[in-house]
Amino acid sequence: MQMIKPKFRHFALTSMLLSVMSSPSYAAPITFSEAWQILQKNNNSLAAQQANVERYQHLQKSTNSLNLPSITLGANYTHLDDDVTINGEQFSDSLSGLLFPIPPAFAGLLGGVTSTITEQDIFSSSIRAVWPIFTGGRISAAQNAAEGKSEEAQSQFLMEKQARYEDLSKYYFSVILAEDVVKTRQAVETGLTQHRDFAIKLEQQGQIARVERLQAEASLDKAIVERRKAENDLKIAQLALTQILGQSQRVEPAEHLFINKNLPDMDVFIDQTLMTYPGLKILDAKEKQASSLIKAEKGKYYPEVYLYGDYSLYEDDSLASQMKPDWLVGIGVNIPLLDTSGRTGKVAAAHSAVSQVKFLKSQAKQDLTLLVQKTYLEAKQAIEEVQGLNSSLSLAQENLSLRKKAFTQGLSNSLEVVDAELYLASIKTQQSAAQFKYLISLNKLLALTSEMNAYSSYLTSSVSSDFDTKADTDSQSKG
Repeated sequence: MQMIKPKFRHFALTSMLLSVMSSPSYAAPITFSEAWQILQKNNNSLAAQQANVERYQHLQKSTNSLNLPSITLGANYTHLDDDVTINGEQFSDSLSGLLFPIPPAFAGLLGGVTSTITEQDIFSSSIRAVWPIFTGGRISAAQNAAEGKSEEAQSQFLMEKQARYEDLSKYYFSVILAEDVVKTRQAVETGLTQHRDFAIKLEQQGQIARVERLQAEASLDKAIVERRKAENDLKIAQLALTQILGQSQRVEPAEHLFINKNLPDMDVFIDQTLMTYPGLKILDAKEKQASSLIKAEKGKYYPEVYLYGDYSLYEDDSLASQMKPDWLVGIGVNIPLLDTSGRTGKVAAAHSAVSQVKFLKSQAKQDLTLLVQKTYLEAKQAIEEVQGLNSSLSLAQENLSLRKKAFTQGLSNSLEVVDAELYLASIKTQQSAAQFKYLISLNKLLALTSEMNAYSSYLTSSVSSDFDTKADTDSQSKG
């Protein structure tokens, strides 16, 4: 079979990508809250962290068995170098405490008798049980450490959840920002198309020079290039949003960029972050693990007390087996006299680990406070920028209208009209970018405070820019 040439393969891949990018969207537009629900169901990294949480939860449950006795079924086979026997003389010599000595004739008779205590090959089977009743706190320390690891895994999952929420915010509102830029570029193209048509008529009437008409055409061509570039940026943003949501059809946002006139006080965000941030919970879990390690190492200084028992299931048919009882129970004590595990050093190391975690937690609180303050101020700055650009937007619209009228009357040149059109577009784009920055900062604050579900309340109380309001009014009046 003939191999596909690299150039053709590259062309085929490009064609497939363009077909996907240009394919119509059949899915209904979704809100940001709906997109967040979809991401939580389909995201692989969240699923991996959830599996990690379940893993440590199972490990934590497994430590409950440390309080139970260990029961084992064992079997032993032993091979001796010879049978264990005893003769009559050895038997008579072992007797003690008799009221009358054994007659010599009877002792001589016993000397020729031999008895087999056990044979050379020994096989036995029994059930053994050992139940620790005091371990110096090592069992509870192991259980606390397992609980700390489970809590750490849960906090890591929440950290991953916050990170994915912030990523979704960037992808989702990047699409909306790209859509606004496309609309702005389309408006510029429409305006410059009208301007070019006016320039052609005025040139034909001899009211403007040929260079003015060429300037209008060049500006229109450049506007077309910028509009196509904005459309490509929009397609790329849509593909990225579709991929992060794990969808096969292109995802369309159902919302628009917005701001809120007011935000809660900064201290509210700071207090909520320091109270709920999962990164601090991770350090709490690590501190619990380190404290459990201290308790476990100190437990090595204490004796270990345990109950034990044994029940014979099978024994050889020998005199020793008949003499041995079928079961036994007892209590045992292990007292450490000389330990080679370095328990003193390990206790000191565990104390150092606890101190390390406490210092890390203090530093994390300082860093989080600074991060919340920075993000909050960025959100406030974005609000001020959006509101401050309203007057510039009104001025730009009025200036464009005047320049167009002046051009038709021969009182303004083409470059002035183009500059007015581009200035208006720049103000619109700058205002959209400020709204985008606000939403990114807002959702970051919501992630830091673990209040992702509160986004809908900010959407309900949102306000749009004057440009958006005017555009909606114009579209309704045209309808």
